Amino acid sequence: MYAFKITGGTPLNGTIEVKGAKNAVLPMMAAALLTDEPITLENISYLSDVKIQSQLLESLGVKITHHDNAITLQADNITNYRAAYEFVSKMRASFWVLGPLVGRFGQASVSLPGGCAIGARPSDIYFAALESMGASVDIENGYVIAKGPLHGADVSFRRISVGATHNTIMAAVLTKGTTTIYNAAREPEVVDLINLLNKMGAKIEGAGTNKITITGVEKLHGATHSVVTDRIETASFAIAAALTKGNIFIKGGQQNLIEPISNVLQMCDVKLTQTDEGLWVNGQNTVLRPTTITTAEYPGFPTDAQSPITTLLALADGMSFIEERIYENRFMHVPELNRMGANIIVLPNDTICINGVNKLSGATVMSSDLRGGMALVLAALVADGTSIVKRIYHIERGYYKLEERLSALGTQIERIHLDD
Repeated sequence: MYAFKITGGTPLNGTIEVKGAKNAVLPMMAAALLTDEPITLENISYLSDVKIQSQLLESLGVKITHHDNAITLQADNITNYRAAYEFVSKMRASFWVLGPLVGRFGQASVSLPGGCAIGARPSDIYFAALESMGASVDIENGYVIAKGPLHGADVSFRRISVGATHNTIMAAVLTKGTTTIYNAAREPEVVDLINLLNKMGAKIEGAGTNKITITGVEKLHGATHSVVTDRIETASFAIAAALTKGNIFIKGGQQNLIEPISNVLQMCDVKLTQTDEGLWVNGQNTVLRPTTITTAEYPGFPTDAQSPITTLLALADGMSFIEERIYENRFMHVPELNRMGANIIVLPNDTICINGVNKLSGATVMSSDLRGGMALVLAALVADGTSIVKRIYHIERGYYKLEERLSALGTQIERIHLDD
């Protein structure tokens, strides 16, 4: 078991690069199942989630080659249609192979998913979509057994779901007829998946809207695609600049992708300047001010940025409120922040009240999920003294070589083995 040992109090200055979004790379890797030709994804980091997805796809017969900041996948000899529990239990995005397998091969057996314990993420939306397209869907011994053939259909989600949108799009691209998704997710990662699929020969309209229309084609071909920048990583480093009163150039960062977060930062007198190469975030004159936030589907405030922004508001001059409307169990970082001196109260109806304090103190804390873990790292960056952040395997699912990248900005951080 590894941990981060962080000594706070140093302003972050310099350049840090962000690569392709984890939440775009993972469905794109699954999309490689839709063709027998090579798919190359550029601008990626070899995160632990990418490793898990690679292992799962290789178990199905996909050939994978890793390059510098790129990966090539070829599904020309699929020998297995069963996504095993050992992979899917580690990462919910592994479940996204369901749509491509049924869409191309007419069958799939996929373990029910795992991932971060941040609340219920019901899969019945996925099943209802496939059933409306003609699939039979059963659950046997913890596995979803889906069989085609599929046909075009109107699919209306009872609630917006990024995963169900990904899965249904990939199930529909090789399906005869036209499939229309209503109440679809609009996230940049969904748009980028559609961009890749259209490069592969799919016919998809409505990217970025809540109505997506897919006209099925007989065959898809290979493609090369540069993955959209990770907006949550960009937001996390922008918050780090504000908290430490630093000046960071986020290479590859795009302010338009983090607008709800940048609005909060600008309210705190953080200066953001977009260039062709990335985003400057100057937090040297930061004055942390309280606010009220409600998470929502894109283009609202992203739930994945809720935990990091909690750390920022923990040091604001006044009282803030955050209402979490996406997941009902996403405040597990709160007790750990309170261990560091924050004053946060969990209220009913998935809301927290944040009473700003003057400082945080170093402590030993434990990550419970990916974004909550990053919230603790951000707190440690500004806390008095030294902090130990445990269970960093959660954090490393979404932040590549974080200790090396933060060290380059002047942070006193090291990755330690707890036995030492």
